[in-house]
Amino acid sequence: MNRRDALRTSTALGATGALAGVASSATAAEERRAPRKPAGPFRVQVVMYEGVEELDFAAPYEVFSAAKFFTSRPVTVDYVRASGPAGVTAAYGTRLRDIGPWEPGRADVLVVPGGGYARRDSPGVWAEINRGTLPRALAAAVRPGLTIGALCTGVMLCSAAGLTRGRPCTTHQRARADLEQQGGVLKNARVVDDGDLVTAGGITSGLELALWIVRRELGPDAATGIESMLEYEARGTVWSS
Repeated sequence: MNRRDALRTSTALGATGALAGVASSATAAEERRAPRKPAGPFRVQVVMYEGVEELDFAAPYEVFSAAKFFTSRPVTVDYVRASGPAGVTAAYGTRLRDIGPWEPGRADVLVVPGGGYARRDSPGVWAEINRGTLPRALAAAVRPGLTIGALCTGVMLCSAAGLTRGRPCTTHQRARADLEQQGGVLKNARVVDDGDLVTAGGITSGLELALWIVRRELGPDAATGIESMLEYEARGTVWSS
């Protein structure tokens, strides 16, 4: 049976056919997981900053935006900025305007993309870590009901905020040693789900991060529907506590 057939089978079986790796018992991670709100909107905010990687923010944005076609729940996806609602210039020069205000209290999922980790003297993750505004904002955002999903070197922003210490996580291959040195419990997986903290590897894994969160929060039908629409099949291991 190929993976597409397996996905279709899991959809037909519903909860009894959930993918391997999803915890079936109540665990500490399960307790930390954001409670589902079937009747309310599903609200996603994507964090923006100078030097953010284009694919890091665009891939999750598209997946979450497409989710509204495959669920009865209203879905909203917004770009936000911790240092104020101004425009940003991304890593390859893409300019984005109309960035929204920092309101993590109104989000179910806060997505933290990476960018610029290899260039310490340029805009990007290192500049944001040195400035301190975004790491402090991420640390203050933590609350029951919020899932923080970080990908690529955006995970290092979460590390600077103290959110990965002692917790299963992953990041871009070039930053894994730094993540582990800073106290993260590194897992060799494309996506690592530790309840209210979900992390993913480098750049293109933003697709897997978003598809996994959609599957977890909106159901397998929504996730496989998006895969079909995008003509993309999620790949790699999902590690779940």
